[in-house]
Amino acid sequence: MLEPRQNSIRNKLLRSMLPDDFAILQPDLEPVELEVRKVLIEPNRRIDTVYFAETGVSSIINDSHDGKIEVGIIGREGLIGIPVVLGTDRNPFEFFVQIPGHGLRMSAEALTRAMDRSRSLHRHLLRYVQAKSVQAAETAFANANNNVESRLARWILMCHDRVDGDDIPLTHEFMAMMLGIRRAGVTTALHVLEGNGLIRAKRGTVTVRDREKLEEMADDAYGISEAEYERLMHGGT
Repeated sequence: MLEPRQNSIRNKLLRSMLPDDFAILQPDLEPVELEVRKVLIEPNRRIDTVYFAETGVSSIINDSHDGKIEVGIIGREGLIGIPVVLGTDRNPFEFFVQIPGHGLRMSAEALTRAMDRSRSLHRHLLRYVQAKSVQAAETAFANANNNVESRLARWILMCHDRVDGDDIPLTHEFMAMMLGIRRAGVTTALHVLEGNGLIRAKRGTVTVRDREKLEEMADDAYGISEAEYERLMHGGT
C-alpha cells in the first residue's frame, strides 16, 4: 500500500503540519471509507482508532433522556479522536458519519507514540483542540441567543464549509438533531430560508443559493470559531 503524500491529502489538519511531523504519522495512516451512519467513536468506550476525514462530515452527538442532539461537527478540517490528544481514551459523546466520504485512520496508540516523539506535533494538535473548544462555545452561544432560522443558517454554513459544491445531503431528521427541535420547526425554518432565496430544499438535500445572505442570517453565530481555526492553524500565534 502506498503511503499518503502530504501535498496530496485534503485533510487540512494534516496538510498544515510541519513536514517532519507529518512524516512521523505517515507510516501509520491508512485509507478508510466513511460510510453514512457509521459510528466512529462510541460513548464511554475505549477509543482505539482516530480519523482524519478528507471528505464527508461527522457529527458529535449527546444522547440525553430527551433525545439525541448534535453538539459539534468535524470534517476535513480536523481530527475525530480529540480525547486521545488530551491524554484520555474515552469521552461521553458518540461520533458518527452524517455525510459519507473517505479519509485516513490510525490507531490511537500510534498517535500517542507520535505525540511523545514530537512536541511540535502535540502542540499543533492541541491548537486544533482549542479551535474545537471555541466551536463548542459558539454552539452554546447560538443555542441560547439566536432564533431557529439563524441557527439553521449557521449549521448549513458549517456543513457547506466541509463539502464540495453547493449541494448538502441533509435530512429533516438530521437538521432537527442539529438544532434540538422538532421536525415541524425545521420545516418552518427551511421555508423562511428558502423564501428569502438563501437555499433550495428538496427531499434529503439542501442547496446553498446565496452564501452571503446565509451569513447575514446567521449573524454573530457564525464566523468566530472559523476565524479562530484559521488563526491557530495558519496564522502562527
